[in-house]
Parts: sequence; structure tokens; C-alpha cells
Amino acid sequence: MENAIYQSNNDVVKIIAEGRNRTNVFKVPEQKFIAYLVQRIPNWLSSDMLTAIGFSGSIITFVSFLLAFYVEPTFLLLGVLGFFVSWFGDSLDGRIAYFRQKPRKWYGYSLDITVDWLGIILMGLGFVVYVDGVWEFVGIAFVVLYGWEMITTTVKYKITGKYSIDSGLFGPTEVRIILSIIFIIEVVFHDSILYVSTLATFLLFISNIISTKKLLKLADEIDKSERNINI
Repeated sequence: MENAIYQSNNDVVKIIAEGRNRTNVFKVPEQKFIAYLVQRIPNWLSSDMLTAIGFSGSIITFVSFLLAFYVEPTFLLLGVLGFFVSWFGDSLDGRIAYFRQKPRKWYGYSLDITVDWLGIILMGLGFVVYVDGVWEFVGIAFVVLYGWEMITTTVKYKITGKYSIDSGLFGPTEVRIILSIIFIIEVVFHDSILYVSTLATFLLFISNIISTKKLLKLADEIDKSERNINI
């Protein structure tokens, strides 16, 4: 391993947490684990390569849907591996850049949000292939609603200068864990994914409405404060 000298985990956590306000349930253990990993990633493995690894996880999840539909339903468990691979690359690509003191704030943000969107599209397409009839619209609705959430997050970042990838107690890690559990349950109880995904899509819709209302209120307050300054 090329990184020979390891630092205190607490010191590394401070470095990799720069620029992100985390509120998710597994924030503390996740950041400690990432701090452990970034010190052991070989130098030849770049941030872009980790982003590619993360995207390959989305491809694995997409393939798991195809294999589950055309070959054998238990292949859906391959999606659990896909979520882990996606977490590994997505969680480490930006943090490794900060750890190596080569932050790529705007480049990394632009690349990550693009790759995340493509990954969600792949998962939505996989779901559409896996289900039949009217249930396909659930997958399409989920992709659209996730895109809405990404737009809200981006606009909030623009007007506040603060970037958060979490929605309250839930972040990408918690979502991946929940989806993994849904996949496992679907293998045991076939078609349960239809109802759970419908519920998840409905909850995402409600969450988007609440987030958008908060964003508009915040934007209005900023507009008012700027007008008062200019008077």
C-alpha cells in the first residue's frame, strides 16, 4: 500500500467533512469508516476512477433487474452488491480529493450530480423492465421525482452556498440500505416491491412538496433582505 503513514481517524474526519453538513442517521460511523478507507486507498486510484466505480454500481443494479426478470428472480440480490459498490465510489471520490488536499469543489459537484442522475435513470429503467403494465409508471414517476429533488438541492446550494446531500435523518447511505432491504424482501415475497416502491414514490412526492415550499420561503426571505440592504 502506497499510503504508509496513517493519521488519527478524528483528524481525518475533520478533513473529509469539509464543505458538507451531514444530518443522516449513520453520519458518525459512516464518516469514521470513510476516514479509515481514504487513508488506505492506493495513490493510483483517482477521484475520477472512484466516480466510475460508483457508477458501475448503478450498472450492476440495472443488470440485476434484467437478470431477475429474464433469468431468475434471486438475481435481484445482485442489486444489493450494486448498492454497496455505488456507495463505495460515491462516498470516496470527493472525500479522497479533500484528504489528498486536491479538492475539486465545482468539478466534483458537476460530475457527481450528473453521474447520480444517470444512475437513477438506470435504476428506473431496470424497474420498468422488471415490472409489468401500469406499475411501470411507478418507476418513471420515481425518476421524475428524484430529478425534482436534485433540482431543489441544487437551487438551495446556489442561493445559500451550503451543500447538503441529506434530507433530515436520511441520506444516500440510508436510502441504499432501505433499497437493499426492499430487494431482499422482494426475493422472498415476490411482487412486494410493487407496493413498497409505490409507497416510497408517494413519500418522495410529499417530501418534494415540503422541500420546495421551504426553498421558496427561504428564497423569498433572501430577496426581502437584499431589497432592504439596497434601500
